[in-house]
Amino acid sequence: MTEAPAYPARSERIAKKSNLLRCLKHGGLILGALILFIVVVMAVFAPLLAPYDPYLQSLATRFAPPIWLPGGSWMHPLGTDQLGRDYLSRIIYGAQISLVIGVGTAVISGIIGTTIGICAGYFGGKVDSVAMFVITARLAMPVILVALAVVALVGSSLTVVMLTLGLLLWDRFALVTRATTIQLRSTEFVTAAQLQGASVLQIVRHEILPNLLNNLVVVATLEMAQAMILEAALSFLGLGVPAPLPSWGLMIAEGKASILFEPWLITIPGVFLFTLVLGTNLLGDGLRDVLSPDGRN
Repeated sequence: MTEAPAYPARSERIAKKSNLLRCLKHGGLILGALILFIVVVMAVFAPLLAPYDPYLQSLATRFAPPIWLPGGSWMHPLGTDQLGRDYLSRIIYGAQISLVIGVGTAVISGIIGTTIGICAGYFGGKVDSVAMFVITARLAMPVILVALAVVALVGSSLTVVMLTLGLLLWDRFALVTRATTIQLRSTEFVTAAQLQGASVLQIVRHEILPNLLNNLVVVATLEMAQAMILEAALSFLGLGVPAPLPSWGLMIAEGKASILFEPWLITIPGVFLFTLVLGTNLLGDGLRDVLSPDGRN
């Protein structure tokens, strides 16, 4: 007796090929992925790419202009700051700070928000009411003010900033997972798993989470971009990543005193921060379009 052809496997391969073609045709997704890839390469290979130690000071070469301005030199292509530190090296190492904050915040907030959203959507009733109260209370809090208060009380460090943002940016994960879980709990495959005696954890792990993955990836990219902006804002206000770490937000804050005479001290890190946030948002929007059922472009 011959086996039946594996039509589900073939259908899955066709779906994956279709999604790949959508990705290749989506200009915004390709551009966002390229920008993020370049920044990741900068962060991972920073010790090899940076021409100088980002913390090395040289008062004799302070405020050296970038190469495109009069007096610029290829010794410091992006110039130096008020302490004579090479700006290119600090920009390259600053990519590490932004990515650590973005990815770390997305992971922490994703775990919290996904847990709350699945519990609310799957159990419903009083559990859903309590979860919605918690989500509403979180939405009523101004993120930047709460983050400023927490960092001011606890102290400024990379870990504190990442944990603070992670504990404040989980609401979008919760709302998306709650809405999707409500739809999934009444599907046939979840009902079949319940009738077979599967536990709640088994149903969540094997039936619900795999169907949430696409939405979680999209939300994670958006939260990464928001976390990077908030970290830069906190650093600009002096309550983010402490000096002398090469944070792009901190570099903007340090350059504001010389904005009238050396505006490039603010422009350069600002452009890099803008580009990274733009690339992350383009990637998130592209994934949303490609992974949506109608495959919008």
